[in-house]
Amino acid sequence: MIGPKAVFAALWLSILGHTLAFSQLAGQPSNNPLVIVNSGQSTAMILIDPSASQTERAAAADLHNTIEKMTGAKVRVLADASQIQKALASSQPLLIVGQLALSLDPTLQGLLERTQKPNPVLRSDAIALRRAANRVYLAGNNTDAHAYAVTELLHRWGCRWYLPTEIGECIPDLQELSIGELEYAYASPFEVRRYWLSWLGEDSGKAEFMRRNRFNDLNVPNGHILGQYTKELIPPRKSMFNVPISEDKTAEHVADQILATFKAGKDVQLGMEDGLYESDSLQDKELISLQYDKYFQTQSYTDAFMVFYNKVARILQDKAPDSKARIGFLAYSNITLPPVQVAKAAKPLVAYLAPIDFDPIHSMDDPRSAPRRELKEILYRWAEIMEGRVVIYDYDQSMLVWRDIPNPSHHAFAKDVQHYRRAGILGVDTESRGATATTFLNLYFRGQLLWNPDAIPETLLEEFYPKFYGPAAKPMQEYWSEIYRAWDSTLATEHEYFVAPSIYTPELIAALKVKLQQAEQLIRPLEASQERNSMLFVQRMRFARLQFDLMEAYMAMVHAANTQADYLSAVAYGKRGLEIREQLTQMNPTFTTYKKIGESGYAWWPGEVQQYQELVPWTDGSKGTRIANLPLVWSFRTDPANQGIEQRWYHQAIQSPWRTLRTDLYAQAQGIVTEDYQSYTGHLWYDTQIELTSEQIQGQVHLRFPGIFNECWLYVDGVELGYRPFKGLWWLNDYRFEWDVDLTAKLKPGMNRLTVRLYNPHHFGGMFRRPFLYRVTK
Repeated sequence: MIGPKAVFAALWLSILGHTLAFSQLAGQPSNNPLVIVNSGQSTAMILIDPSASQTERAAAADLHNTIEKMTGAKVRVLADASQIQKALASSQPLLIVGQLALSLDPTLQGLLERTQKPNPVLRSDAIALRRAANRVYLAGNNTDAHAYAVTELLHRWGCRWYLPTEIGECIPDLQELSIGELEYAYASPFEVRRYWLSWLGEDSGKAEFMRRNRFNDLNVPNGHILGQYTKELIPPRKSMFNVPISEDKTAEHVADQILATFKAGKDVQLGMEDGLYESDSLQDKELISLQYDKYFQTQSYTDAFMVFYNKVARILQDKAPDSKARIGFLAYSNITLPPVQVAKAAKPLVAYLAPIDFDPIHSMDDPRSAPRRELKEILYRWAEIMEGRVVIYDYDQSMLVWRDIPNPSHHAFAKDVQHYRRAGILGVDTESRGATATTFLNLYFRGQLLWNPDAIPETLLEEFYPKFYGPAAKPMQEYWSEIYRAWDSTLATEHEYFVAPSIYTPELIAALKVKLQQAEQLIRPLEASQERNSMLFVQRMRFARLQFDLMEAYMAMVHAANTQADYLSAVAYGKRGLEIREQLTQMNPTFTTYKKIGESGYAWWPGEVQQYQELVPWTDGSKGTRIANLPLVWSFRTDPANQGIEQRWYHQAIQSPWRTLRTDLYAQAQGIVTEDYQSYTGHLWYDTQIELTSEQIQGQVHLRFPGIFNECWLYVDGVELGYRPFKGLWWLNDYRFEWDVDLTAKLKPGMNRLTVRLYNPHHFGGMFRRPFLYRVTK
């Protein structure tokens, strides 16, 4: 418990930091600072060109509204030519935004040109801030950059926007605003700094959040569309995934359809369809023989596609040599690997590298992740082939099928962005869902790091906690630090909800609960306050409480199902978690996404609850009666040389080098990886014994594996009694991942030895829910 003195001290520090702060200076200290607001009063004016763009006007409104929130002062915005002339003749403080700033001080244009990225492919964003006497010029080299210049000033006054909508807005309470010596110019090294909302994500506050965090909306269309242009080439009784790729006729056929668009100077979208291609073309077969893609367990089609894209681009260039249009495509699925034979891409081509099945948790320098280190090599090779015309198609949330619990990624992104800059690529385009109960600060960090890759996440976090949580800053810093450490230290490299129990352990949940309770105690004195920041602190703690309660309920469900095989309790916990999720959504629709997309099937949280509900009758006497849960911990060993059958491991007494492994968490998350931290692939063996009475083995006895990956074989006392086929790409299988084996008359009174052999070609391996024996009800 936190004592009353600590509560009072935290509250007083919050008041000092957020309510009674006196002044904030932007720029370097000056003997003659330009005072914008003094004691809540201002004679300053904001000036914009009468023909200013909508973005400039929005930026000026941001400046006006934010100054008022900070100080209570209303600073006039002038966009009328006669009023502007009168203001310019005065000695009042003037904040001059955008095109008008460039008109009044033409030397800013030269400064911006010297600052911006040379020879950009799409566009460089540069800003300049300059104080000259009573004038402060805030300008960029394009319309969006004018707004970024305004953001820079507000940032220097202590303003932050951590999440979309008001709940993420951190505006200090100030008595005085001033500007000292100010001469600053900067350009991001990245041309593309974008995110978009997939899965029908809620877009409330998105435009403002992007502008205030210096995202842009630049992109070359690149999505799944190729099938629209190749449908006439589909072989009989085949699909769009079976068309010839690299043949001249395909390139000519597609080029004819997109020529008019390209000739008009409009960018062309030419991404592959969302699936795995398989062509019977002899030319394609020769090209795909060059490399195998272990991630998608098929030959790589990259060389075939790059031959196709180069042919299309050259046809278009020959017929429209003056066009500046770009052709966007996805380096995705089985064209993720860089080509072997094709060394250069035609100039109009822009690749969106979408490594959907690579470890999304670790950085590309992390020694604990072989897949990410491989991705680093892939990135640099694509950058070389494309001569820098690469955009990272980024997934965030990175856990693709997940459960509305925190999925932080800044610890890896901050390191990877250094490689993006070093490789000279165009930038990052993030497929987001919003869903801030899951992504939380991820988009904020992306905005800061793509604008300035040298930003330090730890420094950004140090200022975040007091700004966002006020008097609860210290325990909430400890709370989130625990979560970040868990993600940073995990061995898991996979990207779905089966990862959750390897990170959100019972020990972590217990520690988080204590920190949250401490934070709530510190925030309680503010609950009756009507002051803006105090009310926001209270709202954010309610958000944190709902986040935690949802996390606790979900992990309790997983523990009940996976560890205890208690499906009735699992259903109760799951339903409670879903009710809390509803409360999160009601509090702010940007916190989740499920409302709009719907959730159908066992992959989703309601489907997982349904699966446990369907298991209940097989244990409670309705359809079956539980005989016994199998042991939680089994003997285990890997079999990389596939020698277990020959050596009759299923028939021998267990001895070294067998180890133990839990059955409530998949193998790789328990450390079953190679020496270089590649997820183990190959054969695996589990072995256990269970003692049964003659009564227990009577009737129609079944063994249920409620959660097991991979192709499987079951042996009882050395005799093979069951086989379960399984598609190599785990996500192509039934998401229940169950296996039921009829062992009627196969078990004996006394000790029975059960051995499971599996073959894992990809990612997840082994059991992740505890098996049980049951008797079918007659």
